[in-house]
Amino acid sequence: MKPVKVGLLGLGTVGGGTFNVLRRNAAEIARRAGRGIEIVHAAAREYDPARLPGIEGIQVSDDAFKVVDDPEIDIIVELIGGYSPAKELVLRAIGNGKHVVTANKALIALHGNEIFQAAQDKGVMVAFEAAVGGGIPIIKAVREGLAANQIEWLAGIINGTGNFILTEMRDKGREFADVLAEAQALGYAEADPTFDVEGIDAAHKLTILASIAFGVPLQFDRTYTEGISNITRDDVAYAGELGYRIKHLGFSRRTPDGIELRVHPTLIPERRLIANVDGVMNAVLVKGDAVGPTLYYGAGAGAEPTASAVVADIVDVTRVLTADPENRVPHLAFQPDALSDTPILPMEAVETAYYLRLCAQDKPGVLSDVTRILAQREISIEAILQKEPVEGATRVPVIILTHRVTEGAMNEAIAAIEALEHIEDKVTRIRLEHLDAS
Repeated sequence: MKPVKVGLLGLGTVGGGTFNVLRRNAAEIARRAGRGIEIVHAAAREYDPARLPGIEGIQVSDDAFKVVDDPEIDIIVELIGGYSPAKELVLRAIGNGKHVVTANKALIALHGNEIFQAAQDKGVMVAFEAAVGGGIPIIKAVREGLAANQIEWLAGIINGTGNFILTEMRDKGREFADVLAEAQALGYAEADPTFDVEGIDAAHKLTILASIAFGVPLQFDRTYTEGISNITRDDVAYAGELGYRIKHLGFSRRTPDGIELRVHPTLIPERRLIANVDGVMNAVLVKGDAVGPTLYYGAGAGAEPTASAVVADIVDVTRVLTADPENRVPHLAFQPDALSDTPILPMEAVETAYYLRLCAQDKPGVLSDVTRILAQREISIEAILQKEPVEGATRVPVIILTHRVTEGAMNEAIAAIEALEHIEDKVTRIRLEHLDAS
């Protein structure tokens, strides 16, 4: 069979990795795909030829739309990132009858419903394994490997920058700002780190995972998102004393009232495998009713780990180029007309346990006032850690772990605690998930 012709949009970190992997492993990839796969046209305004041996053998344009409109190309690989012009390029490619592979989680999370509908109408595929978890084949695992299961919940460390920062804070007792500066120097964090440290990147990925797991449309705007910039080294240390580790977790669970969809700092028991995923690594824990808990671990970013997922998608598309569109694996795992209208729960209705840290004046009766406020809202306490004040200090930190309660009740309790005369500063709240296998 004649080789499949690929157009590559972007020759940056992931685009360059994809070019090199396809070229280096061409023979092995052809054996798996059943035919050759060749990049024949690429788009990039700037690139380093020294990093791309063989690039002189293909056409390189500075206008990505020229690649999308090239009639010779079968598959467009979009590795530009961002919302625009990526959306316009992908929709144009689909309109031209070309299959699309992308690593763009923001594009899929926000515009995936429109893109998948356009692809279905045109009878082409959109593959996006690399959009979540870098080289970890988590999309395929949930969409195909766990197809027999009703997914109960999933939890993921799906942003390496945040995980690196929290790991350094725990292992070396460093403050957030200090570690963030190092992450930027190492290239783990951008000059503007907002997407990483405020949870937006993880929310994009969680939106995609939840849609595949629960068969609902993509709903990024309903994803609760909270960052890690307010976590202190004291919080990390106190969590350790209580037998927990803090991770920036994406969490989604099916409940009788709807689907939880949330990203926030989370205390996890230190004995859980996912609590021991450190540095820039990613991991996703998925609980199915038949299989039980399954863990997927690996590099969540980087040139060749992400290229591994991109090329796997290209191979998948190549294998089914001649297949009837109605018999292909659906983009979001469930048939398009079978997606559920199950609601996404508002954060106030979500039920979880909590870690609370408050700074109180060292006076009698303060703790009893706090426990009274919690008891009035039927919030049960699991543990209290009260530190002795340092000599001469008038304030003392108090750490409280609670049993499960709704976010709405906890919001009320925190507001009442912060209104107490002897409570100083805001109460720090971190949600707690045991991630039990049962």
